[in-house]
Amino acid sequence: MYGAILGDIAGSRFEFSRPQNFDWKTTDFFGGMSTYTDDTVLTVATKYAVLTNTPYAKAYSLFGKKYDRVGYGTMFKNWLNASSQKGYNSYGNGSAMRVSYIGWHYTTLEEVEEQAVLSSIVTHNHPEGVRAAMATAGCVFLARTGSSKKDISQYLRKKYGYHLVRPLWFYRPFGHFDDTAMGTMPLAVRCFLESEDWESCIRNVFSVKCDTDTVACIAGGIADAYYGGTGLEEEALLKRFLIKPNNRGEFDTFLFEWATKTPEQAQKEREEKLKREREEKEKGGIFL
Repeated sequence: MYGAILGDIAGSRFEFSRPQNFDWKTTDFFGGMSTYTDDTVLTVATKYAVLTNTPYAKAYSLFGKKYDRVGYGTMFKNWLNASSQKGYNSYGNGSAMRVSYIGWHYTTLEEVEEQAVLSSIVTHNHPEGVRAAMATAGCVFLARTGSSKKDISQYLRKKYGYHLVRPLWFYRPFGHFDDTAMGTMPLAVRCFLESEDWESCIRNVFSVKCDTDTVACIAGGIADAYYGGTGLEEEALLKRFLIKPNNRGEFDTFLFEWATKTPEQAQKEREEKLKREREEKEKGGIFL
């Protein structure tokens, strides 16, 4: 999951503009304009939902309102403002960019795909949105459990109809911003397939003009699972970019804490919370 977040941060400053003489092979990943976007916030929200047994819609609403200036699309903003629990028939790539943790957490492909559907339909309930979420989470699961790139390609083609025959050299002359699930998924997976490690995967994303942060988030999440990490000082980078002052000038650690929290830590916190609630209830009963 760290690979998805760091991919989002690395791609954030190249989404709409690139410096003169931009060289995707050598450019620094994390410059002064790098920041997390909605991709990171909702990726962490998915993890929060899974580890706390919170409905996905409630988790996305909680995180979306807490971090409300990170580049959400208009339809998602309207969904947040309406406090809705229903999808708005989106076929954007937002359902795919936030599901990497699902591919990490669950133990079978069937569970992963089922949870990906549940995470998608609360907003992106268009068939293309659901397909992209299932495919991304499934790729992460297969990548982390030892499947080959050939196996992953066949899975995407046979189960989801994604044809990945176009190489990156074909994309590069025609690259443009496309935030649809249909336009994003083949490119993101291709960036992974032509990579040798996490870094080369993200550089592949940089080589094509696209919805850079989201393509890097999706591709980076798969590459992280496949290569067993990013090769970077992950927690130090997450601390650097995710801990920021809130509107009261206090350092907000909530996003970082949930990005790095382990299932064991979350379980212990749930048990402690239940214990406190039980003790308070018992005290209340004695008092009465």
